[in-house]
Amino acid sequence: MSLPQSNQRFELECLDLATLRGGIVLVRVDFNVPLDHGRVLDDTRLLAALPTIKVLSDAGSRVVLLSHCGRPRGVVDLRFSLRPAAERLAEILDHSVAFATDCVGAVAQECIATLRDGDIAVLENLRFHPGEKKNDAAFSEMLAHLGEAYVNDAFGMAHRPHASVVGLPSRFSRKALGRLMVGEIESLNVLLEAPAHPFAAVVGGAKIEGKVDTLENLLRRLDILILGGGMANTFLAAQGHEMQESLVERDRLELATEILQAAAARDVKVILPSDLVVTDSLESPSRVQTVEVGEVPEGTMAVDIGEASCRDMVAAVKSAETVFWNGPMGVFEIAPFDRGTMSVAEAVGSNRGFSVIGGGETVAAARRAGVIDHIGHVSTGGGAALEFLAGGVLPGIQAFER
Repeated sequence: MSLPQSNQRFELECLDLATLRGGIVLVRVDFNVPLDHGRVLDDTRLLAALPTIKVLSDAGSRVVLLSHCGRPRGVVDLRFSLRPAAERLAEILDHSVAFATDCVGAVAQECIATLRDGDIAVLENLRFHPGEKKNDAAFSEMLAHLGEAYVNDAFGMAHRPHASVVGLPSRFSRKALGRLMVGEIESLNVLLEAPAHPFAAVVGGAKIEGKVDTLENLLRRLDILILGGGMANTFLAAQGHEMQESLVERDRLELATEILQAAAARDVKVILPSDLVVTDSLESPSRVQTVEVGEVPEGTMAVDIGEASCRDMVAAVKSAETVFWNGPMGVFEIAPFDRGTMSVAEAVGSNRGFSVIGGGETVAAARRAGVIDHIGHVSTGGGAALEFLAGGVLPGIQAFER
């Protein structure tokens, strides 16, 4: 999948930046940030939006930021207010950021009316209105009345057919993809269209569900497929190994077998764990040990890959010229079950080829391992990235096709 038509036609420059002074530009950003009692716990997504915000502000436009946060289910729930995000953005920019307590109607209009050239405003959570997730035409029209041009810079929402992602751009002739969105598409396209070989994918996390199409599409391009985390348990069970109390998707065993067979047919080297760290409890473990695959003791569950598996997977990652990583190798939130994930993170960070990581847990692991700055591309949208790599049509990108 490539950018619609051509990259240049849909980048910010297609808005003719020189004509934006005084104009109101609606920018769909992804400020779905973790909050705790009115404080932003992680400002990564705010920082990722800065290049687009600064270009538009420097051009003299009046920048109006639209986003959702959490799952308020179509009602006002101030636990998910974007006010903390607006306040944190103001600190980052060292510049005042206006905030409107609604994203449509008189409240939003009055806030925007106070903006001067180059000023920035954040409107309240889009999902306080049920029309956002329903892609309601009337809600899209209300949003459209607020601005004169539209920019989508929320890659993490590109796979959602919501009003601010699909309904809104259809109402503007002047529209563009933001810096973040273009960077995401171009980086992920490398994996689909021109990956350097050997190309290795490291896929972990709890379940196969949601990653099947991505795995099937990548198999045509991969040289090495590394499987870890809870989803590896399902593959091991499909091979006939008794996994005891481990997380296993019993209804996906046949699918796991089909994926392994497809990999073999394409000469893709599959690396599954050869040993596992097991425990009798995550909350209060009295038993933690490393065992060979096939020797998981009764009453225990696999929670990480073992040392031998770490060595094999790290060596494979280091041998690759292109690496894609999505999903941890175990229950990395709980020490000491984070060793496998940390080892893989360090290997990806030290890889000298082109690396791409995606997914909240994966990014968190890379950050904890101190390698985030050594990754070629850090995707801001785990689900969107997986769907993109599956070859799917992302509504937020399709909305720009002419």
